[in-house]
Amino acid sequence: MAGSAAIALGAPAAKAQQAAQPAAEQQADQKKKADEKAAAEGTLLDKILVISRTGETAIQSLASASHVDQEQLDRRMATTPNEMLLGVPGVAVQADARRVSSSINIRGLQDFGRVAVIVDGARQDFQRSDHGTQSTFYVDPELIKSVDVIRGPTANTYGSGAIGGVVFFDTKDAADFLKPEETWAGSLTGRYESNGKGWTTSATGAYKINESWDVLGNIVYRDYGDYKNGGGDTVAGTGFDVLSGLLKTSIRPTENSELKLGWVGSSDSWTETSGGVPANDVDLKSNTFTARYNITDDARSWLDLHINASYNKTNLDLTTLTAQNRFDPTTGLPVVLPVGSTSTFDVGTTGIDIWNTSRFETASVAHELTYGGDWVGDDVETGGTAGGDSFYTPSGKRKVSGAYIQDKLTWEWLEVIGGLRYDNYSLKDDTNETSGDRVSPRITIGVSPFESAGLAGLQFYGTYAEGYRSPSLTETLISGNHPAGVSFPFLPNPNLKPETGKTVEFGVNYKQNDVIEGGDALRLKAAYFNNNVDDYIDRVTLSPFDPTSGCPFGPGIPICLQYQNFAKAKINGFELESVYDAGWGYAGLSASIISGHTISYEGERADLATIPSSQVTAQLGLRFLEDKLTVGGEVQYNGKPRGNPVAKDFTLVNAFASYQATDNLKLDFRADNLFDVKYTNPLNGSTTAVLYEPGITLKLAATMRFGG
Repeated sequence: MAGSAAIALGAPAAKAQQAAQPAAEQQADQKKKADEKAAAEGTLLDKILVISRTGETAIQSLASASHVDQEQLDRRMATTPNEMLLGVPGVAVQADARRVSSSINIRGLQDFGRVAVIVDGARQDFQRSDHGTQSTFYVDPELIKSVDVIRGPTANTYGSGAIGGVVFFDTKDAADFLKPEETWAGSLTGRYESNGKGWTTSATGAYKINESWDVLGNIVYRDYGDYKNGGGDTVAGTGFDVLSGLLKTSIRPTENSELKLGWVGSSDSWTETSGGVPANDVDLKSNTFTARYNITDDARSWLDLHINASYNKTNLDLTTLTAQNRFDPTTGLPVVLPVGSTSTFDVGTTGIDIWNTSRFETASVAHELTYGGDWVGDDVETGGTAGGDSFYTPSGKRKVSGAYIQDKLTWEWLEVIGGLRYDNYSLKDDTNETSGDRVSPRITIGVSPFESAGLAGLQFYGTYAEGYRSPSLTETLISGNHPAGVSFPFLPNPNLKPETGKTVEFGVNYKQNDVIEGGDALRLKAAYFNNNVDDYIDRVTLSPFDPTSGCPFGPGIPICLQYQNFAKAKINGFELESVYDAGWGYAGLSASIISGHTISYEGERADLATIPSSQVTAQLGLRFLEDKLTVGGEVQYNGKPRGNPVAKDFTLVNAFASYQATDNLKLDFRADNLFDVKYTNPLNGSTTAVLYEPGITLKLAATMRFGG
């Protein structure tokens, strides 16, 4: 709060540049705009969370929740999902050289469903075993209108396994694109990026068939070459081509109900390298189909029903470009994988999610009782040439289901949330089968003890929550010999125990208007968390010289790799998110400080490799020319995680400008990594070679809009 206020206090000097009007008239106009902005609850933390099951905003939520809206996404001019989540506390993205494939990390937890990534209600469960990213998803930022994040297992009402948290991507709607007086509209966007000499072309069209039915379509094409890092060196394998599309219709049968039907698809291609030499052509096809129905009736407070159904299919094909020396996955003996050999990864995920919220009062206590259930099924099929990469991502089926009940009680200054969730899972292949279940509790208590004007918006809360994650198919069933470099076996482990996340969190929310001048707004969320993940699953190295390890002697080096349980992983940290917004500009400050380690059943402690950088991000934007022009920048400090072999401290500086030249023409400019810093993402420490991120990147875009 102090950091945001300090930035904000320094900003009024920029107002002196708007001297075209008389001072009194200018102040009156600015106050009017600020009042209108505050009335519309314009700060990010005041936006209703799409993911919320009780219609809360981020600032109202007794949890670590964040919202990224369309304005922020436009400002960031994101090319990859990584750029959409800049500055969101506790969130990092691993994307190695395959920039369109992203894995999200929340509070040091990622991969294999620890973070539930959801697009329009559809779980994204694609997974491919590799040295880099494991569980990845594919969605183009141009199709997204907002992103919601809930950190920690308090998100367990949003699906099984999310012991790290949930990230919900909501795609664009016709109702948001069309102006109130329009029945149709379209837009065209062209964008150029200097680093990698990349082009993006996007076209959007929307049509209102009648007051109860509208439709929107969007198509995006991106063509990017290999980028240069901050040292001026070209990073091989970082170029890509993307063709993405969105088709979405909203039907409102009654004034209290809505049905949304959607399709999001992409056709991506890139080249993977080995030792700087092209090794594989990669073609990916991803299609997500969703149906979301809700009915809410204010006259029947017990009815707020939501039904979501989805199917997501991802097909990834590798084709070798050069003959590759490999090891046979069964015998471990050397083989040659000829040019044109293929490996295929096909993952289909079916899901259904149903819940209802009933609102009522008992005595003077208000209740929001939410209850529901969900089911997700993963069907994994891999194949191709023996010795190809697909052999190490096992085929199989996994089913995960759950049911929950949660009551939010509100009485004057006191708010209590209590809930229980039941989870059940089963997974199998041709020879193995395993299953399990558990009940996980949550209790949250929030108090707003002050009534004075300056402190009335101050709220404290404490939470204890548990989450339950079943082992994945890969963790349980992976087998065969390491494909390249050296030979050694992977061992399956059908006896893996599920992970149980147990989090204690203490937080504060602060909401205050008219802080410095009439109509401005200050919002702040801060939290300390301590997460113990019992029976944490990670890879371990076994020795054939240990007769109890189950590791056999064979061709290659004398080791084996296997996923095993650890007694626990202990992760703790602090998060801050704050924003000050007034008519003439805004300022924001966010921070995330995190550390973590694993503890074996023998008591041995080791640094956790998935701990991201601790970060502090400051943002400042100023509005001119009756809000037509916004200019600003971002500064982000990243601290080296403990024990990471490749990471260093680094600071990034970005700048941006957006100009609404006319009602139909908008110009955007952005400069990322303005000082051309050479740095690497700590999460890429598991890759075979150090991968440096893009150096200075200039982006320029123009958008033409038309409608009637």
